[in-house]
Amino acid sequence: QVQLVESGGGLVQPGGSLTLSCAAAAKSFSLYTVGWYRQAPGKRRELVASITADDITTYAPSVKGRFTIARANADAAVYLQMDGLKSEDTAIYYCNINWASLGLDFWGQGTQVTVSS
Repeated sequence: QVQLVESGGGLVQPGGSLTLSCAAAAKSFSLYTVGWYRQAPGKRRELVASITADDITTYAPSVKGRFTIARANADAAVYLQMDGLKSEDTAIYYCNINWASLGLDFWGQGTQVTVSS
C-alpha cells in the first residue's frame, strides 16, 4: 500500500491561483504515471491532468492552458499549479499514482478546492 498526502487546497476568488502538492511514499516513484483527478458534487470523478514516467502530459480540455502538472521524482512528489481559476473548478481534487502493467493504483484522500467570490 502506498500513502499519498495532498495539500494546498482552499478557498480562492475567481481568477486566482492555487498550487496542490502530493507526496507519495512510493518506491520507484519515477516509474509511475501520476495525476490529479477531481470530483464536483453530483458529478463523476474526472481526470484533470497526468504525467507519465516519460514526462508526457495530458490535460482535460477545460483546464488546458490554465493548469500545469509537474513531478519531482527525487522528492516523490507531484504538483498541480492552477491559474485563472473559475467557479467550475470547484471540486475535491485527488492525487493518483498508477503503474498499469503491474496493476498498481493508489489514491490520496482528496483536498477541497473552492472558487468563489
